[in-house]
Amino acid sequence: MYLLGYDIGSSSVKAALVDAVTGKCVASDFFPKNEAPIKALRQGWAEQEPANWWKYLKEATAAVLAGSKIDPATIKAIGISYQMHGLVAIDKDHNVLRDAIIWCDSRGVPYGDKAFSELGADTCLPRLLNSPGNFTAAKLRWLKEEEPEVFERIYKVMLPGDYIAMRLTGEICTNPEGLSEYMLWDFKDNAPARFLMDYYGFPADIFPEVKPTFSEQGRLTESAARELGLAAGTPVTYRAGDQPNNALSLNVFNPGEVASTAGTSGVVYGINGTVDYDPRSRVNNFAHVNHSAGLTRVGVMTCINGTGILNTWIKRNVAPDGISYAEMNDLAATVPVGSQGVTILPFGNGAERVLENRQIGCSMHGINFNIHNRCHIIRAAQEGIVFSFMYGMEIMESIGMDIKRIHAGNANMFLSPIFRDTLASVSGATIDLIDTDGAAGAAKGAGIGAGIYADNNEAFSSLKVLKVIEPAADRTPYLEAYARWKSVLKQQLETV
Repeated sequence: MYLLGYDIGSSSVKAALVDAVTGKCVASDFFPKNEAPIKALRQGWAEQEPANWWKYLKEATAAVLAGSKIDPATIKAIGISYQMHGLVAIDKDHNVLRDAIIWCDSRGVPYGDKAFSELGADTCLPRLLNSPGNFTAAKLRWLKEEEPEVFERIYKVMLPGDYIAMRLTGEICTNPEGLSEYMLWDFKDNAPARFLMDYYGFPADIFPEVKPTFSEQGRLTESAARELGLAAGTPVTYRAGDQPNNALSLNVFNPGEVASTAGTSGVVYGINGTVDYDPRSRVNNFAHVNHSAGLTRVGVMTCINGTGILNTWIKRNVAPDGISYAEMNDLAATVPVGSQGVTILPFGNGAERVLENRQIGCSMHGINFNIHNRCHIIRAAQEGIVFSFMYGMEIMESIGMDIKRIHAGNANMFLSPIFRDTLASVSGATIDLIDTDGAAGAAKGAGIGAGIYADNNEAFSSLKVLKVIEPAADRTPYLEAYARWKSVLKQQLETV
């Protein structure tokens, strides 16, 4: 008996096949092998073609089936993780009306800011736990204003995971966690936020039906089954945005538990057992996968857009040609903590929520031509990313989070000793590196939704901690470098 999980990212689509009994991943693969293209038609814009997600999903499915050689009929449930905050619009024939506006697109900022100003903090914050900001609803308002001919043809709007579920099952639905990504979940009423829909002028019927996160959300159609080589009728029983799903994958379900990931973007995501918010709305709050009217589970998230994408940029433009990421880490390790005064602000991938949706760009400071070389820049980039994490974590702590232990997958930037040592030492938190990923987590989420597992503890009982990273005995150099970084950030913010 197996479970199939998909992770629909902006860089690639990954599939993982999990043995439901042992909890072990028996096959996984991802496509494309190089990063998927993102269209940037204007500064601050970011779009992708939804058809490409489906193409990559088919390739990944074929690869795991070929690698495992299992009978597709033994797959008992499918789960979906996906890049958050994207906007897919379809017509009544389920045709996509335009390219998807994805998570790192900033065009919705003025529409979210205007809504927050006109509706007021006293309305938005207690009910949405955020300002409307640059979330999916604000992007949809941009579409209504700037492309009215497209908006008029909309039958339904969906998140990327909702679109993939529709391609699998023919059914169009979402869940409370998904609607909270739109910024259309009312935590006061535990229902869709009609007040914001009305403010933006959205007909309620363009939004999908809301179903529980762990539940049957449709079954694989005959046509989709033929395309994918799977068994028709296989149920889709779980879906969640990538960061709530990453937390699920690390068995982070309860207050005080914290997860982190550092892919294209970087996230620290903790669970709050009370409904609370940052008055300046610099960290995000979403319904966690197990949130309900009777059980408050709010995911508090600091997200940095310019994480792995900065490291990739450094690899392409600063590091020697042909060098690997591991070899970059070796070069960075030749430089002491603090990069001998080089400071990098990693904010070159759109508006940053932690900076109140301002765009200050990526910048390098303190370079001395007689002292510094590429090794300093490589290390300073990783330190700058970590310090941006810490900046958000301080805000999370100000609203009640207590970050003492961080769970992270053994992937992406957490493979870098410099990155993880810096994060542990500047935060004072212990880091547990765990052998899992989002696609495998989505598979186990599907097992919960299908009733194969009684609860999350049974589903994730097989998780193994691969490595424990403790803070440095002497944290002083890290804290001094962070203080300098914050000083540089303050100066930059004063000029914007």
